[in-house]
Amino acid sequence: MDKPVCLIDTASDGKLCVQQSALQVLEQIQQPVVVVAVVGLYRTGKSYLMNRLAGKQTGFALGSTIESKTKGIWMWCVPHPTKPGTTLVLLDTEGLGDVDKGDSVHDTRIFSLAVLLSSTLVLNSRGTIDNRAIEELQYVTELTEYIKIKSPDEVVDDGEFVKFFPSFIWAVRDFTLQLNIEGKDATEDEYLEFALKLKLGNSIQVNNYNLPRECIRKYFPSRKCFTFPFPTNPDNVSYLETLDPAEISKRFLEVTNRFCQFIFDQSQVKNLKDGHTVTGRVLGHLVKTYVDTIASGAVPCLENAVIAMALIENEAAFQEGLEVYQSGMEKMKNSFPLELNEITSEHQCFSLMATQTFMKRCFRDSDGKFLTSLEEAINQQFDRYLQDNEQASEAKCESLLSVLSEPMTERINQGFYATAGGYDLFCQDLEDIVNQYNTLACQEVKIAEVLEKFLQQKAAVTTAILQADDKLTENERRICEERERAVLLEQEIKAQEERQRQLEEKMEIEEQNNEERVRQVIQKMEEEMSFQQQETQRAMDSKLREQAALMEKGFQEKANKMASEIEELRRNNKEVEDRKSREFAQMIADQERRNAQNLEVLRQQHRQQMEAINSRPRPSSRGCSIQ
Repeated sequence: MDKPVCLIDTASDGKLCVQQSALQVLEQIQQPVVVVAVVGLYRTGKSYLMNRLAGKQTGFALGSTIESKTKGIWMWCVPHPTKPGTTLVLLDTEGLGDVDKGDSVHDTRIFSLAVLLSSTLVLNSRGTIDNRAIEELQYVTELTEYIKIKSPDEVVDDGEFVKFFPSFIWAVRDFTLQLNIEGKDATEDEYLEFALKLKLGNSIQVNNYNLPRECIRKYFPSRKCFTFPFPTNPDNVSYLETLDPAEISKRFLEVTNRFCQFIFDQSQVKNLKDGHTVTGRVLGHLVKTYVDTIASGAVPCLENAVIAMALIENEAAFQEGLEVYQSGMEKMKNSFPLELNEITSEHQCFSLMATQTFMKRCFRDSDGKFLTSLEEAINQQFDRYLQDNEQASEAKCESLLSVLSEPMTERINQGFYATAGGYDLFCQDLEDIVNQYNTLACQEVKIAEVLEKFLQQKAAVTTAILQADDKLTENERRICEERERAVLLEQEIKAQEERQRQLEEKMEIEEQNNEERVRQVIQKMEEEMSFQQQETQRAMDSKLREQAALMEKGFQEKANKMASEIEELRRNNKEVEDRKSREFAQMIADQERRNAQNLEVLRQQHRQQMEAINSRPRPSSRGCSIQ
């Protein structure tokens, strides 16, 4: 994108709406995305920082008046400067507290969307982080009213939000104070933590003072602060984007560069609950889901969004996996007919590639529904490719026999064999045809069946020539007739044995595929479980750090409450892990059951073919047609 586009706008009825053109941009982004959103009061210079993150001087509108320039949420997608294969998505939000707008509910929804969509949230403010600056962040205290983790009727500990909220950066603009706390030099981060210190006491005033600070500490345990000095002469601030770098404070540029580098290095790829990586395409679905929910008057729910995304992504993963299989097999189809081992080898290769493609994109397919559908679709496709190959092989074998038998056919039409000794001449010519055919068609899957059919077709001609040969006695004719029947029976058995060999080869490949699919399913489940544990550990660590800080500052009652939350988190995590373990065990059992059923169908066919072969009497003599 060479410039930003509007992602979320406000319709004429005041409801938020998604711009289709922006969704189309996101739909094309298959890479993982790092999403950085900036929020803050209007006219505080948010857009300048976002332009710098995009590596540009201009882009997001800065404006030069007291009027808020950005409306809704604007988006700019650029290649990530330090993470190859990743897209950096920048979201510039409408300024909060716009005097013309005067709608705090609208502001809170914009703030909530920034939290929901981003992996890093930048809060931009001016001056200092004083009590007024924090009190103006009433949006933080209202987050749990505008965002739900699970359905509204389920009670969830506020501490759960820490698992899913973005990292937090406070960018303080036009900062003029010395970084000094109680007579000691302090870092920017220490300055932020000092501003977020709680007061002892339980009065209304103290509780009101502590509430926004507690929310920031609880919801955003990963916090960072940057203090920016004045960028230039106050008269030029409104034209910052057009100034020559020489006219901008070196200190300001140094902090800006440090700010950008930190985001490039530390901002993580956006993940959904349960660890599914968000691509541009998935981000577009999330935007639409959240905005549509807000427009309907409901509260965005992380769990519902994940469920909706799972259905969309798993269906897409199914289609993507099937396309991988089909595209590979279609290229091979141009070379039909092929030997069976070539087709089964390619089938195995593309089948596993399809499963890998599916596994890479799918998530929460806990009942294996979509994986099962993919397996069934691939097996159906494989059967069709086998049929197509057999038809191509049959046509090739028939064409070959037609060419090889053409001289003999002409001799038959000319009556060449209708003489004394003609049967022996016919047998010799037929034997030569069969030998040449077996040599030239030795790699064809339909070699035996086509030859069987050919000999059956020639049976009547063979009998007629045999009966017309005056050189043979009646007894010799009878012996020859028995030999011809034996030849036909032997060729029929050969055709059955070839089908049996092909079925055994198919069973062997199927068993190998089944083992690999189970391995991939186990790997996918272990990855999901590992991410779940990491999520919980991050939440646990943040609570433990907060508890230690509370105890150190003398907030024993709050520390005790935090201890209860930690214990509740442990219990909930144990329940989730137990449930997932049961789901995974059931999924593996179902997968193995399906594999066993598929193999049993093949084994049943195998048994029937073996019974058919064993039930046929073996010929004791050989006729003139086959050597």
